[in-house]
Amino acid sequence: QVQLVESGGGLVQPGGSLRLSCVVSGSIFDIRAWSWYRQGPGKQRELVASIAPVGSTNYADSVKGRFTISRDVAKNTVYLQMNNLKPEDTAVYYCNVRTVSSTFWGQGTQVTVSS
Repeated sequence: QVQLVESGGGLVQPGGSLRLSCVVSGSIFDIRAWSWYRQGPGKQRELVASIAPVGSTNYADSVKGRFTISRDVAKNTVYLQMNNLKPEDTAVYYCNVRTVSSTFWGQGTQVTVSS
């Protein structure tokens, strides 16, 4: 059974940093990308960042230069380092793994940026 478990969310002041982690367990084959999505209050879920098996990355324009996605293969963990956080980054952040035929989601972790 595949499970994605996120952690690292919380309350942070504007300009602060957080690192989200997503531990992936279970057998997943033919992975195309590991990604982080977010859904802010009253907004649609949007792609924040993704990383391919070869290591190439992709970011939403709104987070470029502030967020970094990375992966630790040995730990089956995907990270999202978030720096210079802004109030508009407030959202539930979801881990996502996409294969050729399936998509898996974590339960989400809340990030609140407020003074």
